[in-house]
Amino acid sequence: MASQNFVDYVKINCRSGAGGPGSAHLRREKYVPKGGPDGGDGGRGGHIILRGNKQLWTLLHLKYRKHVLAENGESGSKSRKSGKSGEDQILEVPLGTVVKDAESGTVLFEITDHDEERILQAGGRGGLGNVHFKSSTRQTPRFAQPGEPGQEQWFLFELKVLADVGLVGLPNAGKSTLLSTLSAAEPRIADYPFTTLVPQLGIVAYRNGKSFIMADIPGIIEGAHEGKGLGFRFLKHIERNSVLLFMISCESDDIEAELKTLISELSSYNPELLDKPRLLAITKSDMLDEEMKDQMKADIPSGIDCVFISSIAEQNLITLKDMIWRKLNESFSEEKDS
Repeated sequence: MASQNFVDYVKINCRSGAGGPGSAHLRREKYVPKGGPDGGDGGRGGHIILRGNKQLWTLLHLKYRKHVLAENGESGSKSRKSGKSGEDQILEVPLGTVVKDAESGTVLFEITDHDEERILQAGGRGGLGNVHFKSSTRQTPRFAQPGEPGQEQWFLFELKVLADVGLVGLPNAGKSTLLSTLSAAEPRIADYPFTTLVPQLGIVAYRNGKSFIMADIPGIIEGAHEGKGLGFRFLKHIERNSVLLFMISCESDDIEAELKTLISELSSYNPELLDKPRLLAITKSDMLDEEMKDQMKADIPSGIDCVFISSIAEQNLITLKDMIWRKLNESFSEEKDS
């Protein structure tokens, strides 16, 4: 996914349609001189509706659409005919889209399921025709109800990537290389920090035709939760990952300290992230012999499952996928039980 095509934040002005006015028509026919009221109701104004679409990965298609206007309802007419409702405006968004009030920042709702629809702004109700106001004491009402006006408001759409596994690590930890090896994704790879500027998604094939989605999140540095580096903007994408795969290069001077830095940044941004299942992968391990691996294991904190991998040499990648799959199933079972 090209960085210029990944958009995870848009601001849009939405206006629903106004309801059509009711009709105040009085029935007039040759042999029915006093036919009475027969005005129909006005049509409903068009809604602004959001619909989840699992085929979308970005908000790019909405980036330049600053105003969304739904159609007004039509007026009622004679013979008790109701006016036509205004056409709804349906905005398709990727799963994981959070909608906020642009002025207050209040979260209104989020779209997480395919084909899930939520009315962002309801259209105005159509006015009642004069036929509704007829009574024994007022048999020829010459008035009808006006339609309700539409609603207008600015909204913020924020995308939080939905993925089964999120890759978390410092720049140059080998996240993009792993994603490109395990999936058909083609992230930008180079030997310098911040090669990955936007989240990258890939579908990883597993045994018996099964698969899971893996997300490469731009590298985290110390102070990311305060806005340093690229972490502040993209830490939000980690919130939606079911399992976190911490990745640390075997070239690290202190594996334990690096892991603590990553965990600290996640905790400072959102303490709930620490409740997610975790795995640790020591990358670029094709440069290590068994003796060196045994020495490094002593520096790895207890309580976290760890595996030494090499994306280039494809070492232990099957083992890693097995570990991920077990964690995903554990996570799913816990959610189901709760």
